[in-house]
Amino acid sequence: MNPRSEPLLWLQLLGLAAIPAELLAVALVLSGADPGPVPAIERLLLWSLGALLPTVLLWQRPADCWSMLLLQTPARGRRESQRRLSALQSPLPIRLLATAWSVLLLPAIWRLDLLSAQMVAIAPLPEASRLVTILLTVPLLAILVWQGQQLIQALWLLTRSPEQVAGTPAMTPEALGRERLSLGLPLLLPDPLSLLQNSQSQADYSSASAVAPKQQPKADKGSELDEQVP
Repeated sequence: MNPRSEPLLWLQLLGLAAIPAELLAVALVLSGADPGPVPAIERLLLWSLGALLPTVLLWQRPADCWSMLLLQTPARGRRESQRRLSALQSPLPIRLLATAWSVLLLPAIWRLDLLSAQMVAIAPLPEASRLVTILLTVPLLAILVWQGQQLIQALWLLTRSPEQVAGTPAMTPEALGRERLSLGLPLLLPDPLSLLQNSQSQADYSSASAVAPKQQPKADKGSELDEQVP
């Protein structure tokens, strides 16, 4: 089983395009209120609630690689190859990279809060208090943490060899429910991609059609010789 045939892994990579927009949304929400008397403490509080807390949760139960946050593939409807990939998705290096992503969000929050002062004119909540803007920013940061882990896991799984996937025991639906955090409605049941199979069949067809004309003259020549023999 080739991991590159799983469409949801490729869809997870699309989250990279949403990260700049989400960071901009964080700055816009924070621009609705002036920083308090201790902005450093406020930024640390924001990072703790929006990034550190979700990171601790995802360390214990990694984000399910078949969950798109709003939609997911139901555990009992997954193919055996998908359950094998679930067993490969969260080794220690991947968890450490996800933690590093959350740590990087701290200087990002610091910088975005400083830039928010320049966006007061376009603030969506110009009359909000500082506490309200912090609480509204927490879910945005949690989504950033989720997407960062999904991106790292998708890149890891897409680079696994078919032999490694075939040699990995598949997780049971019960184990998936205990060890993976799967969010969203269980409505996704996409078929695997068949691009590699189609390209292979087209290559076989092309090679067969290229050999056929070369064999035809031999057959014609053989029939002419049969006519010349008395």
